[in-house]
Amino acid sequence: MARYTGPSCRLCRREGAKLFLKGDRCFGGKCAFAKRPNAPGQHKQMRRKVSEYGLQLREKQKIRRVYGILEGQFRHYFDMASNKKGVTGENLLQLLECRLDNAVYRMGYGESRAQARQLVLHGHFLINGKRVDIPSYQIKAGDVITVKSSSRDIEVFKALREGASRTLPKWVELNADALEGRVVALPQRDDIDMTFDEHLVVEFYSKL
Repeated sequence: MARYTGPSCRLCRREGAKLFLKGDRCFGGKCAFAKRPNAPGQHKQMRRKVSEYGLQLREKQKIRRVYGILEGQFRHYFDMASNKKGVTGENLLQLLECRLDNAVYRMGYGESRAQARQLVLHGHFLINGKRVDIPSYQIKAGDVITVKSSSRDIEVFKALREGASRTLPKWVELNADALEGRVVALPQRDDIDMTFDEHLVVEFYSKL
């Protein structure tokens, strides 16, 4: 399965914003973006006016990198969002939020989406009692996501039971003692804590 394997902090520097790709490290003094907020590259970056297309491209890249997916899959999500009723940009973000790896991250099982994705790939979760190891699996309202009994001694799950927590969005809830989370509703636009301008993504693809 294709995925980006390069340095995560380089992506934040390229987009000019913290994408929170490395969990708690992004909030501390070791954050590379805090030390060097300029774009990566050997030579000094020249300041120049960014075109309308450039703004649209950077916004699309930022959203894609936050959720850790490649271009082909992102375009597939956009096509799905376009075919759904409602606002295309909001539909797109909802589809991305409803990925299993993102839901696992939102419930606090992983410190980052990358770690949550790895936990899913290793088969540590049950959805409604059935093992699912596909990060792109689309969760639905009412789904119960539980850690397998044989996986409960993994360090990240032990820390969660011992009191480590993250502020949960209102569309999920978690019983940390039982390591059981529930999707109480589908996420809405206001539930997304990242600053995205999804309208720029719609404009970007409408020109292709």
